[in-house]
Amino acid sequence: MGVGASRKVVELCLQEHCIPLMGAALLAEYEDVLGRAALFRNCRLDAQERDELLDIFLSCCEWTRVYYLWRPNLPDEADNHLVELAVAGDARYVVTRNLRDLRAMKLRFPALKIVSPEDFLQEQ
Repeated sequence: MGVGASRKVVELCLQEHCIPLMGAALLAEYEDVLGRAALFRNCRLDAQERDELLDIFLSCCEWTRVYYLWRPNLPDEADNHLVELAVAGDARYVVTRNLRDLRAMKLRFPALKIVSPEDFLQEQ
């Protein structure tokens, strides 16, 4: 795994201090990103080890079905599923590096915080 706050958030999930939500769209996105060999040229883990890590991470996730599409109208349409997953699973946080786009949603959910990994760790 990497270093820094994002790594620490994943560690908290693996140690079951946090329960991440997982849905079909997010899983497809994770699998797509992990399949991009160019992104992982300098990675310590090979493709099989990354797949194993994803499997381990998935075992800590709570599978959440999204029955209602809220369409929060994010600048990148492909990100809407993240907010929909969070709302469907009654999440308190979306932890992301894409703060600018996710905070730009037009449909607001007051109980849902969009935070960076660093901010999430400070709130824990």
